[in-house]
Amino acid sequence: MNTPSPHNHFEKHQHAGLSLTAEELIRTQVALVGNPNVGKSLFFNYLSGMYVDVSNYPGTTVEISKGRFGEMDVYDTPGVYGISSFTAEENVTRDVVLRSDVILNIVDAVHLERDLFLTQQLIDMGKKVSVILNFMDEVRLRGLEIDTKLLSSVLGVPVFTTTAVTKEGFDAIPEAIRQARRGNQDPDLHHRLHGMLAVAGSEAEALLILEDDEDVAARHGVQPGGEREEMYVERRNRVNLVINAVLSERGIQRRLSTLLGRWAVNPWTGVPMLLGALYLVYLFVGTLIAQDLVEYLETNLGNGLWEPWIRGIVTQSIPADSWLGTILIGEFGVLTMTVTYLLFLLLPLVIAFYLSLAVMEDSGYLPRLATLVDRSLNRVGLNGSAVIPLILGFGCVTMATITTRLLGSEREKRITTAILQFAVPCSAQLAVIAAMLAGAGFTSMLIFAGTILTVFVAVGTILHRTLPGKTSPLLIDLPAMRMPRMDNVVRKTAFRTYFFMKEATPWFFVGALAVGIMQITGLLSVWQEILSPFTTAWLQLPREAATAFVMGMVRRDFGAAGLYDLPLTSDQIVVALVTITLFVPCIASLMVMLKERGAKEAMIVWFGTWVGAFLVGGILSQILI
Repeated sequence: MNTPSPHNHFEKHQHAGLSLTAEELIRTQVALVGNPNVGKSLFFNYLSGMYVDVSNYPGTTVEISKGRFGEMDVYDTPGVYGISSFTAEENVTRDVVLRSDVILNIVDAVHLERDLFLTQQLIDMGKKVSVILNFMDEVRLRGLEIDTKLLSSVLGVPVFTTTAVTKEGFDAIPEAIRQARRGNQDPDLHHRLHGMLAVAGSEAEALLILEDDEDVAARHGVQPGGEREEMYVERRNRVNLVINAVLSERGIQRRLSTLLGRWAVNPWTGVPMLLGALYLVYLFVGTLIAQDLVEYLETNLGNGLWEPWIRGIVTQSIPADSWLGTILIGEFGVLTMTVTYLLFLLLPLVIAFYLSLAVMEDSGYLPRLATLVDRSLNRVGLNGSAVIPLILGFGCVTMATITTRLLGSEREKRITTAILQFAVPCSAQLAVIAAMLAGAGFTSMLIFAGTILTVFVAVGTILHRTLPGKTSPLLIDLPAMRMPRMDNVVRKTAFRTYFFMKEATPWFFVGALAVGIMQITGLLSVWQEILSPFTTAWLQLPREAATAFVMGMVRRDFGAAGLYDLPLTSDQIVVALVTITLFVPCIASLMVMLKERGAKEAMIVWFGTWVGAFLVGGILSQILI
């Protein structure tokens, strides 16, 4: 293929009076920068021709090539994945980039999601950059499509396409040098970098100091900024969004996949998609499983078949009204209620949750959901990953508590667990709450919703500001959206369900034993008597409401249902429902919390919900009643 001389092509445009003057070109240094194996050497050889100097970079064993293109110096840097000081190659590339005027960033167009991290870092450094997408023949062969105009607009730098093996597009390389410009920096980052110019000398060095480059920090006599992880994660998330916007595949199915992926992370379309996904999850986990299926299994198989059968066997040798009979087959019996809970309540919920999670994971929607809500959850000390347990809490708080193990740090697990136990009503509770609020009126509904939301935000904010550490940044890849593969979904669901039930089962037997002992020793009645003064004087509710709170310790919906038949005014309904919603987690949630968070933390949350529920409910009572 005949290709115009790069020198002649460049001189033609120079005489055309484009952006760089002759004086500027004389002092211009151009660096070819890219990941390993992206074809930089082919571009370097094209530009430099015969005038090449290959030598070790001073103080290292790393070879660097220097050539001439017109009046400019051209450097071929080692392949790196980022500008830093982890390796000798990165040290050399960093130093060449810092002193270069123009960066030609060579990118493997087939692996945009990998290479654009370096591109974004070069832009964040405030360098003049042109992006050259290489291997475009491979892109076409694989059925990929890259919106180069949109990519250029998003990055703020010119984008050119080439195929190095055939030199397709090489005639535009001089234009790439001429058009190189500063890209789109994050406004907050730009402001921070400019604030450091007095000590760093340049935006590029300021960025490297923030990213813990000890060599650059030492040159300026300052301490590294300690923000490498946070800034790397934020940059990776920006790249994910760019990839999702500019990369697509041919074919109707692939185009639809790309389109859905873009919609899922765009707030204008992502929020309606989120609401739709939440509704589907709620219908499946919260209604079909948590209410319909569990009610059927618990009533017909648990209470109707299993419990009478096991009671008949046990009573042949142990009297039902004895202390041992109460513990084994009583109202909270180890062999009755516990087995019913495990097999006919918890097991269906665990399967339903892990099935929903596997579908969202395998479809590629879950990481996009986390990305969409990340910034909002940051305000209460969480990252976007926390949206999963928070959503599922409205189906079953017990199940949601399990999912906190998906979160990246102990701090976030603590905050999410506390929010779930304090301020998220499960679907069984919500059914009773909705029925009672419907009779209380729209104003009562607004007061209830506003109070619970306030507590939700307050708990998260208080813990965010008091717990040591900081919110971990969301680092997540955005795979292509696709139809879930059923073999993957079934395998993940079965595997996770088995190991959870294996771990959780002993805790349920321990909890049932503890409640049974409280019952035969009279401690449950003592609790009821202790609560009565608070119920009547502070909450201004009928004395019988104390029974509902005691039952709420066992099952949240039992507690809410215990309020249903009481003669309450509209204001009393609001006070009662707010208190029962914020009240202690049911025994199933407590057992899971003990397993997941440990006895100390679980009991702090448990007692905290007692105090919080009666404090908020009482204050509301004094205002309304």
